[in-house]
Order: sequence, then C-alpha cells, then structure tokens
Amino acid sequence: MHQTLLRYPDRDETTMDQLVTERNWAGNYGYQAPEIAHPGSLEELQERVARASKIRPLGSRHSFNDIADSSGPLVVLDRLGPEISVDVRKMTVTVSGGTHYGKLASELERLGFALHNLASLPHITVAGAVATATHGSGDTNGNLATAVSGLEMITADGNILTVRRGDVDFDGMVVGLGALGIVTRVTLDIEPSFRIGQQVIESLDWEQVLEDFDQVTSAAYSVSLFTDWSGGTVGQAWLKSRVGDPVATDVPSAFFGGTPAVAAMHPLPGVSGRNCTQQLGIPGPWSDRLAHFRLEFTPSKGDELQSEYLIPREHAVGALRTMRKLADVVTPLLLVSEIRTIAADKLWLSPNYGRDGIGLHFTWRQDLPAVQLILPLLEAELAPFAARPHWGKLFDGGRASLAPLYPRFDDFTALADRLDPTGKFRNSFLSRAVFGN
Repeated sequence: MHQTLLRYPDRDETTMDQLVTERNWAGNYGYQAPEIAHPGSLEELQERVARASKIRPLGSRHSFNDIADSSGPLVVLDRLGPEISVDVRKMTVTVSGGTHYGKLASELERLGFALHNLASLPHITVAGAVATATHGSGDTNGNLATAVSGLEMITADGNILTVRRGDVDFDGMVVGLGALGIVTRVTLDIEPSFRIGQQVIESLDWEQVLEDFDQVTSAAYSVSLFTDWSGGTVGQAWLKSRVGDPVATDVPSAFFGGTPAVAAMHPLPGVSGRNCTQQLGIPGPWSDRLAHFRLEFTPSKGDELQSEYLIPREHAVGALRTMRKLADVVTPLLLVSEIRTIAADKLWLSPNYGRDGIGLHFTWRQDLPAVQLILPLLEAELAPFAARPHWGKLFDGGRASLAPLYPRFDDFTALADRLDPTGKFRNSFLSRAVFGN
C-alpha cells in the first residue's frame, strides 16, 4: 500500500501547509494523484471528466485504503452548490454528493424531517458513504445506501446520467465504488423527524450476550457493542431508542449483566466522552443522537486504522465466538471493536446484499505493517461465515475471494464495462478487488 505524501517544492509555504490534506484522515495513506481539483461548476467538472484519461472523485478522505486514489486527477465536489432540496410530496431530499451527512442532518432536522439512520461519524460525504455502503446500526435499518432513490452522475464521456429507483441496473449503480462515474447529486428517502434517547451500558456479560444475542440487538432502534474481545465482559453497549417506540428509553439496571453509565462515555477506554453525542437517556433530535460523535468535534481518535467484515445474521454467534478465541492475537493491536447489525438490501455490491447481518468493526492502532500481517489470518478465520469486507477499510482479499461472495458481482463488472469502456474511473484498488486485472 502506498504511503507517499506528494511534495511540490515550487509552491509557497502556505500551499505546503495545505498538502497535509493530501493524506487520508487517518494519515496512513498518501494520495498518488498528480492533482486534486475543486471544480467550481458542473460544467467544469463535465469538461474535466471528458478530457481525462484517468480521474476519480475524492470525498471526506475517511477511507483507509486506496479506493479513492487515481493515476489522474482527483476531483473534490465541495464547490458544487451544496443546496438541499426537499420534495415533501415524494418525501425525498436531493443534495450535492459532496455534502457532509452532518450538514444534511442539521438542515433536515430544521425543516422537520429525518433520515432513517446515520453512520458513527457525521463528517463523511453523502456520495462517498453511499458508494461504499457505509452503515449505522439497527436490526431493521439498512445501510445508508438503501435510502437512495435517485442518482445524478457524470459518466466517462462527460455527459450527465440520471437514474431512479426502479430503473434498469439502478441497484447496481448505488454502491458503485466510484467505478461507474462521478456522482454529483443524490436523492434520499426521508421521514418525519423523530427523537432519540441514548444510553450506554457498561460491562455486559459475554455469555449472557451470546446466549440471547437477538434480544440484545433488538433492545433499541440502534444498538452498538464495543469490546476488545478479551475477558468475560463486553465493554459497552450503546442503545439508541426512538422516543415513543415500544422499547423504553430507560434500560433496566441490570442489562445482560451490565449497568448504565453515570457519565458521558467514549468508545475508546480512557478517552473523554465530551466529543460524543448526548447520552444518559436524555431525549433529543435524531440528528444529534444517531451518530456516535458530534459534528463540531474532531471525530474518534484520528491516529488509527480500521477494518470491518459483514457477516450473515445466522452466523453471528459463531463469528463472535471465533473472535473471542482470537483475542490473544487481535487484542494487542486493537483500540476497540464495534459490533453492529444491518438489515438486508438488494444493492449488488452492498456487503448486506440479500442477507441481514452483523458488522465486526476493528479500530486498530496505527501500526500498518502489523495490521497487514494479521488481516489474512483474520479473514481466513471468518471465511467460513461468508464475511464480506467493508470496501473503504483495510482488507487483504482480492477479486478471487470477493467475487464468489456476491451473486451480482459479474453483473456489476459488466455494467462498469458498458458505462466506462476505457476504464477512466478505474484505479489500483478496483483492478485488485473488483476487475482482477
């Protein structure tokens, strides 16, 4: 994996300071593209795409691998109008692909509307999160891409393609990995605003959790478990309950052996909870509770690496028991792991395609060689459970291991061949993980 930071010695000191942004958020990857451009209009973007031999979009830079890189220019959509347009009749919102979820959520809440879910970080862009099937949690909640009802994208010839849910190949275009075009606008389903009360439970008993895992994850609208896999207890459970739902906001004092926290918590042990969204069961807007971290603060830890594997729901307990057996190998490299649940969908390259599942998320210490060494072992142990990796995080497998996990994998590559016959949007990541060339 490339870790080079581009240097331009002919630029002044101010510009050199800005080169820090040419690394990803975690700092483990330095982009190899010769240029990072910020088109000021849709027409400028179309022109750039039409004349480029290679080009890719770049979002919030929260991917931990080379999925967003290019041997040609990278384009950032932060200067394409961030207007947010709500259609009350259709109950949808249309927004620029470069808009951050936190900004969108705040504006929707102001207007009295909501999205069905948010990821742990509100700082990610809509198009980037959708393209990689990024998700939140909840037994009945699909990933963020499942809310997409329409896409506008610039295709390889520089023209605009608009597609809607129900169109031929739409389900293959949503989780597109940037391989089909540059998504400029996204239309999402919305619903009336709702309120959430969030409680954190500490030190749940592992055996009780495994004995009735379904009851644990159904205890709230969104449930996340945080653990380092060692010992007899799950470190924390974050329960986000919709006010008015049958599931009460107040959790019993003994929840699977755990007890409610009495102060704001952070998923990482020893880190202040002040950067996290409101807890202690205090109800508030969905926009201020569904994410784990506040928009106005630096998210999570920063100096970290991440991997995630999506497992079919029927294998949940087996996969969790396997992970506990791997604690001696995994725990020393971990900051924390998160376990979430995600509902099935029909998006071709979604890791949740055709199956309800759980996400096993790993927040690693910033030690890339050690993490790269452990990933093949981890993937071999999870292979019997048909584990699909998160596209935007660190994983070891390539097309040979990934293609059999996705019934529509070949349909996607055929779609990419039709929309981008010269491979303008392809890069090293796509060659390795998707196209196998």
